[in-house]
Amino acid sequence: MRPTGKPLDGRVALVTGAGGPMGRAIATRLAADGASLALTDISANRLAATHEAIAERHPETALCVIRADARRVEEVEAALARFRGAVGAPDILVNVVGGIRGGALIAPLVGMSEERFDATFDLNLKPLFWMVNAVAPMMLDSGRGAIVNVSSVTYAGDGDQPEYAAAKAAVASLTRSLAAELAPAVRVNAVVPGLIQTSVMENAPSEMVEAYTARTLLKRLGRPEDIAGAVAFLVGPDADYLTGVLLPVSGGIVAIL
Repeated sequence: MRPTGKPLDGRVALVTGAGGPMGRAIATRLAADGASLALTDISANRLAATHEAIAERHPETALCVIRADARRVEEVEAALARFRGAVGAPDILVNVVGGIRGGALIAPLVGMSEERFDATFDLNLKPLFWMVNAVAPMMLDSGRGAIVNVSSVTYAGDGDQPEYAAAKAAVASLTRSLAAELAPAVRVNAVVPGLIQTSVMENAPSEMVEAYTARTLLKRLGRPEDIAGAVAFLVGPDADYLTGVLLPVSGGIVAIL
């Protein structure tokens, strides 16, 4: 591949959850910065839409998309084998997959079903666990790599989404643990978003959105592109001396645990 002078020339970025608004924005930004892309999502239709959008906007980008459930180790390993043959071994990993399982966005812990509790932890932690176990050894062998996880400002505790907050606290903790475990070859950081304008917000109670917006210093919700910019910085050369960082992208709301 001919160098273009872009900050991620020669890099291969694996983005999970690439069919959703945040994952698509991240993948698009990394393509603009010169990375080859390996993209996964549990939805084949959403993944196809991301593929089409990036191929149209950045036709020079080497791009491989594979539908996979990142909670399933056999699907993760099969996808990685295909990615390595198509675009090469990833030296960037962005773990976007996460969210709340169980319908309503707001649910108290008291009275919560075990199924919802387990499903939320499964969705937010298993993809990170399997992806890191699949990709980190390749990064260590090559002597370089950058991993970005997606936590949330709720990790400091949230009365409306207690199980989600706890799962995202685990993501934040694992980020710091992995930064220590994989140093110095691999840098591991996390973005810590506030409320972001994605399809999930269509089902959010209006009073919840209004209250959150009022708490921000910038008086607006975040955009997927705001997260994409932060991820691009953390995996790029300007962040070469950053690892173990939990970077808030939340309009001025600070998560303190």
